[in-house]
Amino acid sequence: CDLRSWENKELEAESFKEQGNAFYVKKDYGEALHCYTKAIDVCPKNASYYGNRAATLMMLTRYREALEDSQQAVRLDDTFMKGHLREGKCHLLLGNAMAASRCFQKVLELEPDNSQAQQELKNAEAILEYERLAEVGFEKRDFRMVVYCMDRALESASACHRFRVLKAECLALLGRYSEAQSVASDILRMDSTNGDALYVRGLCLYYEDCIDKAVQFFMQALRMAPDHEKARIACRNAKALKAKKEEGNKAFKEGNYEEAYELYSEALTIDPNNIKTNAKLYCNRATVGSKLKKLEQAIEDCTKAISLDETYIKAYLRRAQCYMDTQMYEEAVRDYEKVYQTEKTKEHKQLLKNAQLELKKSKRKDYYKVLGVDKNATEEEIKKAYRKRALMHHPDRHSGASAEVQKEEEKKFKEVGEAFTVLSDPKKKSRYDSGHDLDDDGMNMDFDANNIFKAFFGGPGASGPGNFFFQFG
Repeated sequence: CDLRSWENKELEAESFKEQGNAFYVKKDYGEALHCYTKAIDVCPKNASYYGNRAATLMMLTRYREALEDSQQAVRLDDTFMKGHLREGKCHLLLGNAMAASRCFQKVLELEPDNSQAQQELKNAEAILEYERLAEVGFEKRDFRMVVYCMDRALESASACHRFRVLKAECLALLGRYSEAQSVASDILRMDSTNGDALYVRGLCLYYEDCIDKAVQFFMQALRMAPDHEKARIACRNAKALKAKKEEGNKAFKEGNYEEAYELYSEALTIDPNNIKTNAKLYCNRATVGSKLKKLEQAIEDCTKAISLDETYIKAYLRRAQCYMDTQMYEEAVRDYEKVYQTEKTKEHKQLLKNAQLELKKSKRKDYYKVLGVDKNATEEEIKKAYRKRALMHHPDRHSGASAEVQKEEEKKFKEVGEAFTVLSDPKKKSRYDSGHDLDDDGMNMDFDANNIFKAFFGGPGASGPGNFFFQFG
């Protein structure tokens, strides 16, 4: 009776298996799974039923369940070659290349010429090598290499969340935040409790300077995985960076520039990987530096900010202003051109125009410099400066010098006369200060230094023999 009952069960199980096979051929994997499960329920000790269900689960991309069925199949029958092959394939797809290698080696013990096992064994060995290279690359901060290795590994281990998360983390470290977010989101859709993926989502937000939201993801990652060291460190850094930056902003607003400078400097040491926040910190420190008249350091900080974020308009504007303040007009024009190409506003156009004007003015003779006066010098100061410089460079004073010195002093004497003629005439001075070319404006720019001197001093004034030097020496 028991034998007949057992035979009936075997027939029933075989019937379910055959139905499952038919559905499998039709690619109706849901129904096939249902039939194979029924067969297993009837005969739970049959290795081939588990093997068939494992194959179906693989087609449904449910690789962890497929792995369990494959393992059960080979436990029931250690010589079940397809069981070992499927177990190895599941391990490989899930990223466990070492375990996959053992399975494929077992297949080759049972069937030495199995070409599929031979190929899959090579794939497993390749993944192990990519993992090794990725580990070295990460230590060297060669994140592009890690991304490359993970992409290659994922060709054979497409269901490995670990590889995907590592790739996403490196994409975030490379500043490719949208790609990193996309990878992490795909994982979270399949596994909403994945601590690594939650950490990467937080990392992207953190690096995009959305610190409050980032902290929320880091905290969620730590709830899912309390020992997640990277999430713990990132959460601590995020909080410290936010606090230090806010302290610096507060000190700046209160006019405590030295304190603000130190606070921004301290903030910059917290996390060198946070490119966007550090770019803002460098720009903030540059603003403070310009207030403290540390213009060279301010320019350097702006350059560092731009090297971290080439789209950072505020840093270009700050650097351009520093260039203007240090009379580096060509550099200022370049920065303002970059800004105006990016954001064509009236304000940016005017800034560019002003820089171009100052550049043009800088290439003319600087009459204020020739006379040794400030650009805001009064009429009396200009006259006083002319008197001093004219006497200093008058040819009669240098009549006993070498021909070379006489020629140089005569040149300077003429320049002093030219400068005085322009700066002592309100109309010419106004046009000169506005950057206009006086020759182009139709103004008479023919200068006779001796006549200018004579008119100013009211004496004979002509250079050459005479008593000028003794009269004014």
